[in-house]
Amino acid sequence: MRSPVTERAGYKSHIGLVRLTPHRTSLDDYLEDSPMNSDLRIARCLATLLLFACICTLQSERVTAQSTLPHFKDYAVTEIYKGPTARLVLGRDDMTFKARLRWAAKNEKPNFAGHYILTSWGCGAECLTGAIIDAKTGKVYWWNFSICCWGTEVDDKFNPIEFRPDSKLIVFSGLRNEKDGDDGAHYYSFENGRFVHLRSDRKPGQQ
Repeated sequence: MRSPVTERAGYKSHIGLVRLTPHRTSLDDYLEDSPMNSDLRIARCLATLLLFACICTLQSERVTAQSTLPHFKDYAVTEIYKGPTARLVLGRDDMTFKARLRWAAKNEKPNFAGHYILTSWGCGAECLTGAIIDAKTGKVYWWNFSICCWGTEVDDKFNPIEFRPDSKLIVFSGLRNEKDGDDGAHYYSFENGRFVHLRSDRKPGQQ
């Protein structure tokens, strides 16, 4: 008959016969010191390091993306027009909103790109459209889309159309023409009578 000591002295498994020593008084002690357990600890350590590296990479890419976005100072103008606003020149395409354009020309001062009056108005729930008026010539220029659907999770300082008196840069935040997958910040520069698209910084999950 095998004694209890003998029965505890060995354990048959797929790794062979486990021999206990004075330093290994139980199977748990053996598993704690086994090469298999050591490999597991190494694998966990490597997985943790890999996850940390991925997080650092994502943060770095986010910082890089933010640093490459257009800034108002990069599209600065040197002079803000202080003279009288010229008589409004309306074309056929301007007549639908002539009342709004005339009001802006009469009551507003240049607030965009040195000598332009930017004016906007609602076109539905969470929707804006608008145009700019050249205070020097009275000519009207339009951006060719509405901006909408920027959501309710914005602070009191949020403006779906951001612009400056001393910069040609303009930023539209939301969906252009209600297009799915377009939600984000869209950067344009006003150059020679045209709104030139610079880039879009879409929200996660957008196209």
